[in-house]
Amino acid sequence: MPLFPPCRRQISALYSWAPRRYYRTKKVKIEKPENFIDLPDYLQWRSFFPSNPSLAHRISVANPETAKKIANAFVPEGSKDKVIIEAYPGPGQLTRALLALPKERVKKLIVLETHDSYLQYLRSLEAIDDRVKVLDLPAVSWSTYDTVEEMGLLKDVETLPWEAGVHPNLHYISHLRATISGEQFIAQQFRTIPDRQWLFKFGRVPMSHVMSEYVWQRVSGPLGDRLRCKLSVIAEATAKCEEALPFSETQPLEHHFHPAPSEAVMTKVGELRQTKKMIKGRRLGMPFQVINMVPRADVLIFPETLDKWDYCLRRMFVQKATPFKKALLMLGPGAGTLAKTLCNPENPVYIDPDSKIHSLTTEQWQVVVQAFHEWPFAPQVSDTPHQFHLSADRNIPRISA
Repeated sequence: MPLFPPCRRQISALYSWAPRRYYRTKKVKIEKPENFIDLPDYLQWRSFFPSNPSLAHRISVANPETAKKIANAFVPEGSKDKVIIEAYPGPGQLTRALLALPKERVKKLIVLETHDSYLQYLRSLEAIDDRVKVLDLPAVSWSTYDTVEEMGLLKDVETLPWEAGVHPNLHYISHLRATISGEQFIAQQFRTIPDRQWLFKFGRVPMSHVMSEYVWQRVSGPLGDRLRCKLSVIAEATAKCEEALPFSETQPLEHHFHPAPSEAVMTKVGELRQTKKMIKGRRLGMPFQVINMVPRADVLIFPETLDKWDYCLRRMFVQKATPFKKALLMLGPGAGTLAKTLCNPENPVYIDPDSKIHSLTTEQWQVVVQAFHEWPFAPQVSDTPHQFHLSADRNIPRISA
């Protein structure tokens, strides 16, 4: 029986068959190292980095060979003088792989980590390599990046015009949390692209993420797919997103990442798979993969319509399988009159009135939002903290459901 089923669109089909015995679940007593420069054998990480409620939804690359592949996929041959901000690397297996790349590729590595047991393995790198700067700051706090700038860590990063192409130096890499806050955070990153906020004030800065397959499916949801959502449309309208490595290179989870699922968890996953029952996407055991993202040169969202995009997508995706002409009524009283303009076959971008909401292209959404923006009877839409906007306290990213 194959390890990986051919259908990847079924969440329940994403799990590898779980063996009855796991070599990483049993804790053994191991002496702590005298120094923290070298990481322990990744098969023993459960003993060095035991379970902790604060880390329940965090995954770190553990297998050193996998880390090497990911490092080369994120910072490939031809890269030069990269200034990398790495968020939540865990104990730093990927960090070490990035530093092991040819030195001309990586000029500076700014590491954001907050967990004490991980920090000791990261600060040891800072002590022996002057390219490394470790900060005990939360990567999901927007003020952290202000602090990074205030410390002068980005002073040698050139600000480039958007049309100059992908930024050749600044690069953002992260292990994305397998929680709703992780999904919200990446949504906020896409949201900062149109008005050149955050790191995008330096230009078209590339991003690379280690993320759960569940979040990736929501980001990349194709036309007509049940997982296509507001996040899929915003991502497609602002960036080009693609797999940095084939899906199989990071499967099964327990061979590549920490923490490895317990035998009990994976046995339950296997049972659910065999009965073809759905498994919640954020539960431990969900496959992870690696993704590269580059902001589009021709971003389809204009800064002045950001709030309109949020409003239209949020209201209409409530009825994602509903015909367009009916879902249009969700935009407000009298919104049905917009169908006469939007569904005109003579338009450069035509929208079939019977097409489903999750089948609309980003170009069609652009036309819908523009029509709503110009509609004199449109309800007042304000850019509030629950929309695609930085939260008021700049600590927790927020996005409407």
